[in-house]
Amino acid sequence: MAYEQPKYTVVKSYEAFEVREYKPYNVAEVLVHGPEENAGNQAFPILAAYIFGKNKGKKNMEMTAPVAQTAAPVKMEMTIPVTQTVATGGFILQFVMPSAYTLETLPEPIDTRVKLKEVPAKRMAVIRYSWFATQNNYEKHLKILREALAKAKIATEGDPIYMRYNAPFTLPFLRRNEIGLQVN
Repeated sequence: MAYEQPKYTVVKSYEAFEVREYKPYNVAEVLVHGPEENAGNQAFPILAAYIFGKNKGKKNMEMTAPVAQTAAPVKMEMTIPVTQTVATGGFILQFVMPSAYTLETLPEPIDTRVKLKEVPAKRMAVIRYSWFATQNNYEKHLKILREALAKAKIATEGDPIYMRYNAPFTLPFLRRNEIGLQVN
């Protein structure tokens, strides 16, 4: 695969997963409101438009991998006067930005739903699998990952990150899908 990916080092390999140390990288992300199985279809065109020139400067950027998806936390937002409202959660879809760009040099998105941010260095436990990125395949492999982590006595935090690496026309047995959980 010729797409640029975030840089990482494999810290340790286990039978079902590996622990990776990721270096910081930048993403463009968008929050969409599910359902979960449609979140990617809702967000992908918004992010694709950004990297293919719908930005200030009309710069086209190279596609990178993976496309990452995670559940968005439900946030409590402060309002004025002193009241609180619950903002609905959803799903965050991220495109990794080419490493040639910094946050300061990335073109500014025209679509205000697109946010740019740096993902800090982190340690992740990651399971890799092929075939289609269905909900059932995801749930099956997330369960395998969680059970293998428990057996290895490795604690994690946060929501799983679902990573897809291939174009839709890639043959199912050649597809690369991953699920990562941040390791404490």
